[in-house]
Order: sequence, then C-alpha cells, then structure tokens
Amino acid sequence: MQAWQLHVAEGATICPPTMDWENFITFASDAELMTLWGSGFLLLALVALAGERLRMRRARIDRVGWMPWTGIFLLCAVIGGGMLALSVPQLLRG
Repeated sequence: MQAWQLHVAEGATICPPTMDWENFITFASDAELMTLWGSGFLLLALVALAGERLRMRRARIDRVGWMPWTGIFLLCAVIGGGMLALSVPQLLRG
C-alpha cells in the first residue's frame, strides 16, 4: 500500500455527507428559491462586468466585440438585486 492510498473499512465512506439538492429544491420555500435565482443573476452580472473590463483593456482596439456586456450586466444586476431585495427580508423573518 502506497503512502497516498487510504485504507477504508468495508461499508465506510470517505466523502463527508453532502446536501441532498433534490430534497432541498423540492421543499424549499419561495423565498429560498428566489434567493437562489437572484444570486445566480448577480453572479452572471459579475461575469458580464469582467467581460466588459476585458473588452475595454484589449491590446488591439480595432478588434470589435459583438457581446453587449454593459446591457447584460445592467439587466442581470437589476433582476438579481430586485429578487434579493424581495426575498432576503422573508428569509430573515423565518
């Protein structure tokens, strides 16, 4: 047996227990689902913001991009922020 190999007893698991996403999504409240969607939209807004920064800092200015990063950022940030603004108070209330 090499040093990097683990000896596991019969029936034992190496991985820690993980969250059961199927049950979470099934039994989640509307506020929890809206928080997840709002967080996803904000994550997409951050990706669009990074894309816009890369486009503005490109070495060859004559290379034209076709992706409307600013519009995508604004749309996703407004939708995500609105969803979080509506859902977080309900989550904090319980």
